Amino acid sequence: MLTLSALSSRPVTNEDLRRRFPVLERLAYLNAGTDGPLAAEAARAGAEELLGEAARGRARDHFERRTELASALRESYARALRCEPADVALTTCTSEGLSIAIDGLDLQPGDEILTSDEEHPGLLGALAASRDLYGVSVRMAPLDRIDEAVGPDTRLVTCCHVGWMSGLSAPSRLAELDVPVVLDGAQGVGAVDVDVRALGCDAYAGAGQKWLCGPDGIGMLYVSPSVRERLSSRRRGYGNLADPERGIDAHLHEDARRFDTPALSAEALATALAAIGVFERFGWERAYERSSSLAGVLADRLRERGREVAPRDRRSTLVSFTSADPEAERDALARAGVVLRNIPGRPWLRASVGAWNDESDLDRLLAGLTR
Repeated sequence: MLTLSALSSRPVTNEDLRRRFPVLERLAYLNAGTDGPLAAEAARAGAEELLGEAARGRARDHFERRTELASALRESYARALRCEPADVALTTCTSEGLSIAIDGLDLQPGDEILTSDEEHPGLLGALAASRDLYGVSVRMAPLDRIDEAVGPDTRLVTCCHVGWMSGLSAPSRLAELDVPVVLDGAQGVGAVDVDVRALGCDAYAGAGQKWLCGPDGIGMLYVSPSVRERLSSRRRGYGNLADPERGIDAHLHEDARRFDTPALSAEALATALAAIGVFERFGWERAYERSSSLAGVLADRLRERGREVAPRDRRSTLVSFTSADPEAERDALARAGVVLRNIPGRPWLRASVGAWNDESDLDRLLAGLTR
């Protein structure tokens, strides 16, 4: 049975949740859309794994430990996505998951991929590869009407679940399309309530380091059972083979493990597992309600200050707002102890509001704004 000294069964209150993130003792940290804050117990879990490896060496029990941790993390990610663990692959990041899903569809010259006008380079890179390497055409449409833009040559619709620039959500009507739908969930899982089956998507790629507050280098990919057999797996190695001892005749796992990244370290897995455990004990519904409520308060207070807030879903935890000089104001806020980011190419600053934040963080941001 899996045991981690960093995990506790004690319920987590609002105040206790905040105290678990050391960075909040110094900073108003509003940048989980890039990287979430790291809980002290998550950092300890990773450190304990490394210290154990140093003391014990890395032999058979070490690799069994990695398998055990991976299985536990897969189950936690499945709970966050509301799907079965067998439908979840472990990846290194959202971008890798998107590439696996898009590349695995084996699209051909003349096929069209429809995407939106608010996509992150992590998805755009995979689309550029399909265009440049396989002759697939890529067309863009407004995110809020992307479902209406499907044409006769469209073979895939792929876009953000929650837009990284504005916080707008993809239309629920995507679930009604007859073509495969792949969603970029980097700003979704851990931030808003995600039910991949209700979304009707064929694949959903998410990040472990953003709203789930895990380490860099961890992500997930949900693949629906209906599309799993259709996706080719171009990478085969020990980690995603069901019977690696058979050598060149080995077979891929039957479930989503066939898309697992080749190797994830025990320390990264342990850190990610401890991090998501904090929110599982706090309660996902509580986390969603608290973060979206705080984000709504911030949006209202920014408007009162005369700042225009970008169109956003009311459930979103992202609040983008106008700035006369986003980079300069970002840097000035950083000097005042407020961490957020600017949006390249748009006159916006973006605050990412998590359940670990409180009104004092919002006050500090508003106080630091250029008049």
